[in-house]
Amino acid sequence: MSISPGGDRQGQPVTSPSDIRRKRLLFRSWHRGTRESDLILGRFADSNLAAFDEAQLDLYEALLDCADADIFDWVAGRSIPPPEHDHDVTRLLLAYSKAPPTK
Repeated sequence: MSISPGGDRQGQPVTSPSDIRRKRLLFRSWHRGTRESDLILGRFADSNLAAFDEAQLDLYEALLDCADADIFDWVAGRSIPPPEHDHDVTRLLLAYSKAPPTK
């Protein structure tokens, strides 16, 4: 199979590795195991993943490796994130979860 100079493969645009990664992270955000976590992380990912750079995607991916109960405790304010997860992406998630829902 060849790729045309325009970046198409058989008439379809080639998906960048970054786009594939974002889609994978979005799927993981919406399929956590508990509905509460799905809603918190899925909506956050819908709103923010497109704007994340590679470093932020790394941080978010590491955040997704945390237990749902830990993330929920951080979002609910029952505990603070440990130092390895105290970064701009986690702070963005906490701020996002405290914001009133938009219609």
